[in-house]
Amino acid sequence: MLRNAFAYITRKWPKSLLLFAIILLMGTLSLIGLSMKGATQKASSESLGSITNSFSMQINRRTNPGTPRGAGNLRGEDIEKISQVEGITSSIKRINAIADILDHEIIETEETLQNQSPERAKHFKNTLMVTGVNDSSKEDKFVSGAYKLVQGEHLTDKDKNQILMHEDLAKKNGLKVGDKVRLKSNLYDADNEKGANETVEVTIKGLFSGKNQAPLTYAQELYENTLISDLDTAAKLYGNTVQTATYEDATFFAKGDQDLDKLIEKIKALDIPWNYFDLVKSSSNYPALQKSISSMFQVADYLFIGSLVFASLLLTLLLVLWLNARRREVGILLALGLSKVQIAGQFVAELVMISIPAFLLSYGVAGLLAKAVGDTVLKNVTSGIAKQMAQESSAANLGGGAEAESFSKTLTDIHMDIQPSQLLVIVLVGGLLLILVSILSSQWLLHKKPKELLVDVE
Repeated sequence: MLRNAFAYITRKWPKSLLLFAIILLMGTLSLIGLSMKGATQKASSESLGSITNSFSMQINRRTNPGTPRGAGNLRGEDIEKISQVEGITSSIKRINAIADILDHEIIETEETLQNQSPERAKHFKNTLMVTGVNDSSKEDKFVSGAYKLVQGEHLTDKDKNQILMHEDLAKKNGLKVGDKVRLKSNLYDADNEKGANETVEVTIKGLFSGKNQAPLTYAQELYENTLISDLDTAAKLYGNTVQTATYEDATFFAKGDQDLDKLIEKIKALDIPWNYFDLVKSSSNYPALQKSISSMFQVADYLFIGSLVFASLLLTLLLVLWLNARRREVGILLALGLSKVQIAGQFVAELVMISIPAFLLSYGVAGLLAKAVGDTVLKNVTSGIAKQMAQESSAANLGGGAEAESFSKTLTDIHMDIQPSQLLVIVLVGGLLLILVSILSSQWLLHKKPKELLVDVE
């Protein structure tokens, strides 16, 4: 049987070559699809990380206008209540403040200078935005990718009088990691309700990079003019302590196996004025990222399943047509006493002999094409999503901060790598399909009697 199968595929080499090409294409596309799915899964885990198992407490803007400047007004005691709930592993608190940097200059652009009135220039000439956090590595701007630490270290909850500064602001003022600068409360800041007039000397612990992606109005909206500080420093600028400060928002991280919906339901039973606040899953703040990931999974499934189905249908059609031309051959074999199982086995053997080298070659071809295909698909998938989300973020009036960055953030990179285990999956799945195709395409022929097959119909 094997000898007959080998003799047939070598004798009918044009047909064999066509089958080889179809199986090679099927194997290559399905391997790329499987690899893309694995690469997307890995990129998803790296991009979202703990985002998928975290949620934030924010003000409900329908019922809570926030501070005079419109910032968040969470209470530290409420944040602490939530932090103590079983299932919560850690939390990130954020204080927004405004401060003047003494003896140094902020960065201006043509755009911000055009919007600079004489009065604003007088009151906010060297004013910076200050974001106080207890762990800067998990702060929204860094998680979203808006900011990236380029020198030094991140801030922790043990730091006091420490800041992270934008590298461009440091360069303009001749500053480096380890240098000290002085920050002073701004008396014209609407959120400085106590009229605090504090001066705080801080040390630069690290430098970060990042550029605004959305339009802006004032110099203080520039990433370059934002400082990331410890909580104590940000609180002092408004005459508060960490305990008495008003917080912009807070993000809570849950255990990996924690049901987030049930946990949120449990937290909403706490004695907190929920009419003024919302609990929002952090993943909801990254719609573009989620959409780009789901779209990549969809394309990967199309490649994997689509290639298998299409190739199977095409092979079935071709084999039915070609087996029709082997009517007399099958009739003779049946007349000689060969069983239908033996004849079907020969057909299967022919297809297996062709498919094995085709699958092996597809491993190499897929390896060569995977990166190019992955990059092209990712570019096409994310370009449209990014434009759509940028428009939606603008319509939602998110401004030029990290919120807009996270809203429009998409998957930026996937590492396509064809693994031997993926080839094994393709060989097993594809091989099973080919065997079924071979059996199904020959059934109509094998059910006929030798006399019927030996009739010359030409």
